Amino acid sequence: MAFAAVYIIWGSTYLAIRFGIETLPPFMLGAIRFAVAGVVLYGYARWRGAPAPTRTQWMQTAWIGTLMLCGGNGLVCWAESHVPSGTAALLIALVPVFMVLLDVAWVRRSRLNLMTVIGITCGFAGVALLVTGNGASGERIHGWGALALVGASLSWSIGSLHSRECDLPSSPTLTTAMEMIGGSIALALVGGGLGEWGEIDPQHVSASSILSLVYLILFGSIVALTAYVWLLRNVSAASVSTYAFVNPVVALFLGWLFANETIHSTTIVAGGAIIVGVIMIHRARHGRALEVREPAVPCDASPPTESVLSRSK
Repeated sequence: MAFAAVYIIWGSTYLAIRFGIETLPPFMLGAIRFAVAGVVLYGYARWRGAPAPTRTQWMQTAWIGTLMLCGGNGLVCWAESHVPSGTAALLIALVPVFMVLLDVAWVRRSRLNLMTVIGITCGFAGVALLVTGNGASGERIHGWGALALVGASLSWSIGSLHSRECDLPSSPTLTTAMEMIGGSIALALVGGGLGEWGEIDPQHVSASSILSLVYLILFGSIVALTAYVWLLRNVSAASVSTYAFVNPVVALFLGWLFANETIHSTTIVAGGAIIVGVIMIHRARHGRALEVREPAVPCDASPPTESVLSRSK
């Protein structure tokens, strides 16, 4: 059931965002989602006995939340105004590719080998085919939308790597809640700067957008995250990280089933190249073909300097 939650619920969040932004501005959708979920999780973590965070920890989690939730999820919400939800999920699957590149070039913990290089090449070849060929609708993908999704993957990856170096609370649930709160503030500020505050008209918000928002808060941010944390405590990190292969497939299927998003042959080929590339990188990392001086194991299974969000949607 926990794997089903991580596979299906996180895969379905792309479709939920697609319906949510029909009548709610994208950055404000994210701001409301993470503000509510963050406050609920923060209260739960403190009730369970997590110590009060320090001012430094609040600043660090706010910065991580800005990178991962505002730069990452916020750009996904904006991009889905122009790009089909299934295609968005495929481009976000690039996160492991950027993680490896940043780990090698910036953090310098890792060293590339042949399998990793081939995986990276496959991933970017799939992206190039998606952008220059036919997208899920049979037409060329919106250029700015595709660029926003690549930027979202990069921003998420930078935030993930930065979270490993920070002084964060020992409770992963408390850390995640603080990142959500910090990210929601950044999303609200960006949305305000873009004039989204004035675009919210309660009388014109559709029922599907409200239901999507509730779904994202309750299931996407709370239920699936709880299942993810439970999995990290009971199975290997390599097994848990397979959600990165499954989520795009779920998103493509749900977009086709519920949003009339056409799955074009080019999308299948490009998506296959991206997923194969990610699988190769995954095997290189967890098969020790990629030498890493510090284990890339998230949350409770690792020192408390890595955030739950560094591996979650």
